[in-house]
Amino acid sequence: MPGMTLYDKLVASHEVARIDDEHILLYVDLHIMNEYTSPQAFSGLAARGRAVLRPGQQMAVVDHIIPTHPVPSALRVIADEASSRQALNLKRNCDAQRIALFDTTDPLQGIEHVIAPEHGMILPGMVVLCGDSHTTTYGALGALGFGIGTSEVEHILATQTLVYRVARNMRIRVDGTLGAGVSAKDLVIYVVHRIGAQGARGHAVEYCGTAIDALSAEARMTLCNMTVEAGARAALIAPDATTDAYVTARAAQLHGDSLAQARDYWATLRTDDGARFDAEHVFDAADIAPFVTWGTSPDQAVPVTGHVPDPLAEPDQLARLALQKAIDYIGLAAGAPIAGVPVDRVFIGSCTNGRIEDLRVVADLARGRKVAAGVRAMVVPGSGAVRAQAEAEGLAALLIEAGFEWRQPGCSMCLAMNDDVLRPGERCASTTNRNFEGRQGRAGRTHLMSPAMAAAAALSGRIVDVRDWSHTQ
Repeated sequence: MPGMTLYDKLVASHEVARIDDEHILLYVDLHIMNEYTSPQAFSGLAARGRAVLRPGQQMAVVDHIIPTHPVPSALRVIADEASSRQALNLKRNCDAQRIALFDTTDPLQGIEHVIAPEHGMILPGMVVLCGDSHTTTYGALGALGFGIGTSEVEHILATQTLVYRVARNMRIRVDGTLGAGVSAKDLVIYVVHRIGAQGARGHAVEYCGTAIDALSAEARMTLCNMTVEAGARAALIAPDATTDAYVTARAAQLHGDSLAQARDYWATLRTDDGARFDAEHVFDAADIAPFVTWGTSPDQAVPVTGHVPDPLAEPDQLARLALQKAIDYIGLAAGAPIAGVPVDRVFIGSCTNGRIEDLRVVADLARGRKVAAGVRAMVVPGSGAVRAQAEAEGLAALLIEAGFEWRQPGCSMCLAMNDDVLRPGERCASTTNRNFEGRQGRAGRTHLMSPAMAAAAALSGRIVDVRDWSHTQ
């Protein structure tokens, strides 16, 4: 009998009932909500006269619609009427149902996928769900996380379970050592580029290999966060000493016997020898360079030394038309080098790259330098805790001195749901996860890249190879 994959073990340990060959009733350890995917769910509960079954296993945060203007936390105000109403509705619902909320003026407010791990809410072996596709982030700590829809939010609030279609298994092995100037963001853009935007559709992806082992816990979060851009339903990394160190430093509820028992359990959370995967990919870390997207899908990417593809070289007519459409939107010429493309804006932040490690990289590059004339560069920490730590370490002062805007936490320019948006035609070097048409603002043009690459773009005014930084000044 074949062994079980890590994904299989997580699903089996949370199976409440088998519905049919493909579906189970899945128990949810933690459910996270934000202001825009929860209102209808609470309304549905009220219409049925039901209360939240387990309030202590819910957490809520205002993050997508909140402005990030650099004012004190206590003075943060959501001026847009519709957005303010969403935040007020969330607070009213959370107060009524006794659910913990990181509200607008909470000094620890931030992005849901940054807050939850940093407060020790995510432990290996958990099932964590949220009405946001980048819930895959939590796989970095050996937890099964994935996004859900509004009707499913209501079901979880009422029952603490989800009707779940079991995914297929995929393993992605990356061995070797990432080169200087190459980060987890480059790694995941490379993976999405290689397997395609639908390459992991219907699969839970488990990452392994020496290159993965060498990543920090925060870098693993970047990797798992953006794996959904390949269509993955989940992303996982087996817990190890790196996971243990990150979690135990934050999970104050674990100590003594409870910590010893947890560690014994975490040691079982790995794929068995002989377990079968439905699909496998193997990559060499040495082949990965700093990557930049050139189009309107995260898989439309090239190394920074590469060129915009020529649609005429594509034999498939539909693919050729899609390439041309993306090139027309992004405003570049087929065959043009991606390096040297001027940028108007730079956005450093999001649930992909708004953690303290990301900000340290940016501040190190900014030291003694200035943002290029004509470029507006924003740094938006992923949470109030990240912001406070960056200020305590002197990173914020370095960034401000270099000419970066130092903002309050929130999703910000990751998506056009607040007032941090691109104007039509503006070109942005962005550390976020999606470069869809209009994602950062109507007719805005987005190039995804790592924090180091985005910082270099801000300081030079154009897309450059951060590995050659000494030659760009």
